[in-house]
Amino acid sequence: MRKSFFSTPGGYISLTLPGVLLLGGFFIFPLLVVLVTSFIEGGGDSFVRILQDPLFYRGLWGSLVLSFSASFVSLVCGFLIALRMVKLSSRLRNILMLLISLPLTFSGMVVAYGFILTFGRAGFFTILLSYVGVDPVAFSRFIYSPVGLSFAYCYYLIPRVVFNLLPVLLNFDTRKLLAAESFGAGRIRQMFEILIPEILPAIVSAFCLVFSVAFGAYGTALALTGTQLNILPLLLYSKISDAGSDFPVAAALSVVLLSVGTLVMSAGELFASHRKEAHR
Repeated sequence: MRKSFFSTPGGYISLTLPGVLLLGGFFIFPLLVVLVTSFIEGGGDSFVRILQDPLFYRGLWGSLVLSFSASFVSLVCGFLIALRMVKLSSRLRNILMLLISLPLTFSGMVVAYGFILTFGRAGFFTILLSYVGVDPVAFSRFIYSPVGLSFAYCYYLIPRVVFNLLPVLLNFDTRKLLAAESFGAGRIRQMFEILIPEILPAIVSAFCLVFSVAFGAYGTALALTGTQLNILPLLLYSKISDAGSDFPVAAALSVVLLSVGTLVMSAGELFASHRKEAHR
């Protein structure tokens, strides 16, 4: 029997080699450079220097608060959107998924400028509100604040939540809800006592995903707040911008961002796997 090209060792290697080279050249090699820079260059005291810097702790706290608030709001909104989309027809659902995915095609800078053009001092929505007596200057301060930045983050975090939860909700056995309804349980009680506990691993995974994205994002924050907001990505940017060139400390901050994101994602995956094993 003649073997196919895909089953031979040479064919397998030729197919995987481009992916290996891409992963090595654009992830593993840069990661090694960052690790070497943070641990060896600058006398090897990069982490000691950032731990002695009060700005690091304020930036870490600011990043955690911003990421948690944006992720929580995105999770709630994305869950409600996905829950509503389950009841739609397949054709309409596909159209909505296409529209919801559009924010993921824009960079953080484009998203920030879009919010400025909409909610800034001369933004479209701000001008409309000025006709009913709202002060444009006072209102436009909102989009440049931490609350406004969290609001802007939700623009591209909500689609990620929807795409993670929609398949789970589509495969959910609705007969459990019908059985609960037959026993007199209301919709709120059905949601919190049956639906959410059943899909909790997917909810936690979605939250950890968007938390990691928000924790490491800097383009939107840089365009909206400059370096006035104290979060770790902007603190890292200040170390390698025209105002500074402390590359060992910037590399150490990169390792911290990577470590926190990896820890959060790993916690979500461990929780999901533990819940799956418990239900077997």
